[in-house]
This record gives sequence, C-alpha cells and structure tokens, in this order.
Amino acid sequence: QVQLVESGGGLVQPGGSLSLSCVGSGYTLYYYSVAWFRQVPGKEREGVSCIGRRWGGTYYSASVKGRFTISRDNNKNTVYLNMTSLRPADTAVYYCAAAWGNYCEDGVRRADYDAWGQGTQVTVAS
Repeated sequence: QVQLVESGGGLVQPGGSLSLSCVGSGYTLYYYSVAWFRQVPGKEREGVSCIGRRWGGTYYSASVKGRFTISRDNNKNTVYLNMTSLRPADTAVYYCAAAWGNYCEDGVRRADYDAWGQGTQVTVAS
C-alpha cells in the first residue's frame, strides 16, 4: 500500500495561488490514479481533480475547472495541484488519495480510492 504525504497548504488572499504536493512512498505512483479531495467541517468530502495512471488523462470538478491544474512527476513520485484565482469558497482541508489502476475517466469518486494522506489546510481570506 502506498503512503501519501501532502504539503503546500497555507493562508492566501483571494485571487492568489498555491501549489500543493502529494508525495508517495512505499510504491511508485506511476501505476496509481491520484486524486485531490477537499473537505470543510460538516460537509461531504468533495472530489476536486484526478489524474490517471501512467500519463493518464485528467478530470476537474466544475467548481475548479479553469483555475486548478493537476500534474504528476513520476521521477519524483509526486502529484501536484496548482491552484490559481483562489476564492474563499476554496477554503478546506485538501487530501490526496490514490487508487491502483485507472479511476480517472469520468469523475472523482471517493469510494474508488483506498490510500489517503493526512490532509493540508488551505485558507483563502483577506
């Protein structure tokens, strides 16, 4: 089972940018689909974006499409989420998750992913 560690969260003003990293250990992420989820207290964990195994395709939820970009560096065993034009509504704990195989063809579903990081807080406020 791959282990995941997120980093890069913090406080940013509206309109600003942040880049999150998800580093895998114990196994190569090359064979995993990797997704980013976010959660605010009292709400369901929301799938934000995913990237398929190997050099697979990407998917973005409607709420972030055009503002967030997911990418992977297989040499560093890392998946990134570059976030721009951030809004207060983007405030949440962001989690990365991995699933063996290709689970990023038509959406991001929590039930598909069985390896999770501990989360990193992103706060968008002036």
